Order: sequence, then C-alpha cells, then structure tokens
Amino acid sequence: MGHPVTLAGLAAAGVVLALAGPFGTDGFALTTRLAYWPVLIVATYGAAALVNTTLAPVTRARPFWQDVVLTGLVAGAVVAIIVLAVNRAAFGLWPDPAELPGFLGTLFAITLVVNAVIALGFRHGPTARDQNRPAAILDRLPLDKRGPLVALSVEDHYVRIRTLKGEEMVLMRLADAMREVGDTDGTQVHRSHWVAFGQVRAVRRDGDRAILTMANGPEIPVSRANLPKIKEAGLLPR
Repeated sequence: MGHPVTLAGLAAAGVVLALAGPFGTDGFALTTRLAYWPVLIVATYGAAALVNTTLAPVTRARPFWQDVVLTGLVAGAVVAIIVLAVNRAAFGLWPDPAELPGFLGTLFAITLVVNAVIALGFRHGPTARDQNRPAAILDRLPLDKRGPLVALSVEDHYVRIRTLKGEEMVLMRLADAMREVGDTDGTQVHRSHWVAFGQVRAVRRDGDRAILTMANGPEIPVSRANLPKIKEAGLLPR
C-alpha cells in the first residue's frame, strides 16, 4: 500500500470515479464524490491486498486460477461488507432486496478482476531495485552463510535454510520462513520444501512426482499436487 505506484494508481482511480460518478453517485455533489470514492477505493483495495497476503501460504500452493478464485471470493465478501457499511454510514443507503443480488454480483465481479491483477503482481518477478534487497530470513543466519537462497526444508520443528554459502537449522515453521523470503522467486513444491526457481539445475519426472536437482544440497521432491507450479515456472513441459 505504501508503494508510490500503488498510491498513484489509487489516487487516480478515486479522482476518475469521482468525476465520472458511476453507480448512481452522479446525483451527489462533486465535493461529496471526491471524498467518497478515494476513501472507498483505498479501503476496498487495501482489504483485497490484505486477504491476498493472509491467504498466500495456502493459495500459492494451488494453480494460479484457483488462487485467483479462492482469494477473490473471500476478498469479494470483505469488499461487499465495506461498501455496504460505507454507503449506510455516509448516505443511509441500503439496496432493495430485489436489487441486492445484482449489486453483490457486480461487486464480486469487480473484485475478481482486481484480485487477478493483485495476484499477478505478487507472482511477478522482482524489479531490479528489489533484487538488491536481501531476504529477511537471511538475518537468521551467521554472516558466513548468508547468500542467495536455494531451499527451505522442514525437519521436525526446525527449518533448514540452505543458501549457496551453506545451511543452518532454525527453530520456526515453514509458513513463517516462506513469508521471510521476500522477493526471491520461488514456491513451495512439497509440504516440507520450498525452492528458489533460480537455483534449480535439473528436473526429472519420477512417476506422478518430480525431483529437483538444486545448486547446493540434496535433491528435493515435488509432490503431484505441486507439479502445475513448476510447469507454470517453465521447469517442466506443460
């Protein structure tokens, strides 16, 4: 939400909608619309982004379209509550029972489209500036082992953090470790393993699974449920 591009986009969307006055708001004064639409845009976009971030450890293990639909449905419900609450509080408005299905359908459709854009942004590779920003999880390692991330693996209650300079066992959950990889381009390929795409040196099929040869350390299995993700990354033929 604090990125300059995001803020500029939200501000522009709020002003454009205020000037256009869609969804019956053209009957309100321009000053009212200039207050209403930016608030609504920031609140609903922020809620959708928060839903994406919260559900990421679960949905990112699924194919992209399932990620978009699942987070979109949850975000749509949250957005609907926000819009209804703002309209009620600001103008005392509430849709007629006959209009409510169409009203909610429009909200969910808009949320799904915007959510798809957010999901693409999350999955997009890091920018040149972001590539220079080390992953937060590296702060947990000794200085001599801090390097490009290779993989994360669960062992009992510990996570083995593997880099090109070595490895270290850290007491934490895999879900928490994955949240600290930052902009490193990778994904969870097994319930016990996360890998960095850039450190995969070879891939071979093993029945309905796959095996990844990494730049450092032992091979890592890919479960059948996660095969679509490595296909999407271009590591296996579709």
